[in-house]
Amino acid sequence: MDPEQTEPQQPPGAPRRAEAAVSIAPSLAGRPAATAASREAVFRLIGVGVSYAGKPAVRDVSFDVHKHEITALIGPSGCGKSTLLRCLNRMNDLILTARVEGEVRYHDVDLYGPGVDPVQVRKKIGMVFQKPNPFPKSIYDNIAFGPRVLGMSGDMDELVEGALRRAALWDEVKDRLKENAYGMSGGQQQRLCIARALATGPDVILMDEPCSALDPIATARIEDLMLDLKDRYSIVIVTHNMQQAARVSDMTAFFTVELDDASGTQRTGRVVEYAPTEKIFTNPDDSRTEDYVTGKVG
Repeated sequence: MDPEQTEPQQPPGAPRRAEAAVSIAPSLAGRPAATAASREAVFRLIGVGVSYAGKPAVRDVSFDVHKHEITALIGPSGCGKSTLLRCLNRMNDLILTARVEGEVRYHDVDLYGPGVDPVQVRKKIGMVFQKPNPFPKSIYDNIAFGPRVLGMSGDMDELVEGALRRAALWDEVKDRLKENAYGMSGGQQQRLCIARALATGPDVILMDEPCSALDPIATARIEDLMLDLKDRYSIVIVTHNMQQAARVSDMTAFFTVELDDASGTQRTGRVVEYAPTEKIFTNPDDSRTEDYVTGKVG
């Protein structure tokens, strides 16, 4: 299984925890977008590191992710961007050799603390993967799948329509909801996956290179959608497209790779700089950031 491109499932036979004893997110219903003055943190990362089979992949990550903003993670391949992204909804739990250190605080609750159910975490923190991965089901059933599994109540038709509308897809598919999702274009499939993530009522949407397999027109649709969605959700996106990060994000974290041993074979990701996107792209503090965003390296 490639955890960066495939939607992971709970391991067979894994015990499902009881519903979280700790509430991991307040309701966002009816809330206006956060003002620049408030800038409430939805995530607070404190010394976060991840290792696989004892080998560090990324370490010492500390920064805040703010509500109703788009935060971009950029950097060369292998620097730990996707690994860090998966920490934010405990997807790394599904990799047996993965170990997470430090603190990932979500609305000031430790996501890895006792009493926090990872299933409930993933309900509130949705994930969209690199390649569109609709289920081999109808368009309708793709959206309804998550709410049904989670036992969500309410009018399912209304829920499906609402998710498709928020993903700017309803008008294109409302007359073919019973058709197989594989008949959709690549861009439509990716918006369907976004709608599927929205259907469970998340607070945050994580996107791992969501446009890398799409053409420029479909990419523009996804970027416009992200800008619309941030009024209701907080978004964290991994991207290799510098122009995309500059166009859509409010904050940007630049990661690099460091060689940690004498042989030069142990590569570990580190955050070089985290700042407002405009500063990262026009006046970064670190020369390594400038070299990367201007294309001199990477």
